[in-house]
Amino acid sequence: MPEPIIAINRVNHYYGSGYLRKQILFEVCAEIQAGEIVIMTGPSGSGKTTLLTLIGALRSTQEGSMRVLGQELHGASKEKLVKVRRDIGYIFQAHNLLNSLTARQNIMMSLELHNDLSEQSIRRRAAAIMEAVGLGDHIDYYPEQLSGGQKQRVAIARALVSEPKIVLADEPTAALDRKSGRDVVEIMQRLAKQQGSAIVLVTHDNRILDVADRIIHMEDGHLSSLSPVPT
Repeated sequence: MPEPIIAINRVNHYYGSGYLRKQILFEVCAEIQAGEIVIMTGPSGSGKTTLLTLIGALRSTQEGSMRVLGQELHGASKEKLVKVRRDIGYIFQAHNLLNSLTARQNIMMSLELHNDLSEQSIRRRAAAIMEAVGLGDHIDYYPEQLSGGQKQRVAIARALVSEPKIVLADEPTAALDRKSGRDVVEIMQRLAKQQGSAIVLVTHDNRILDVADRIIHMEDGHLSSLSPVPT
């Protein structure tokens, strides 16, 4: 079996210092393969988002081993963390679109770190990904002209346009109705499978669990179970 795209071994994490120091994650271990869709469930405050930000190199790993894309993140420099982040797409509950930019321009921003792409190539890829998420005719719309579900589709397009090796999604359907939530998750699933990306998705939405290859459960900072998808 190839090396996991994400390999977590005995990771602990703390917030605060001194008397206020509080442990958030306890001896977390997990492996995720390329092309796999893993959903993380658990109550609020259980450590799910903290673990997601560690996988995404958005904060430093304090204890244990966090290998992402073959790179050890424990003790990694800021430069190394930035380099790893370039191969990761992020999708959050809030779409975080810039209201002063069109949908196309919001998507193009995520390609600006890729110096090997020409302006023409960036515009072409942005248009293609908008077609893929079903918004080809909304490419020049501003966020205020889009519905909640459409904004989240643009956010998915922005995360996937650079063909990242890992996609991290934190409650991407929380603000959406049932149909819109289902639509955006199926778009994520289809595009990530086409690109061979691994998806780690944090959710409280039981309606989308069936898209996962595996479900992991966090409870009080412990990874308490790794379950097959319910049938």
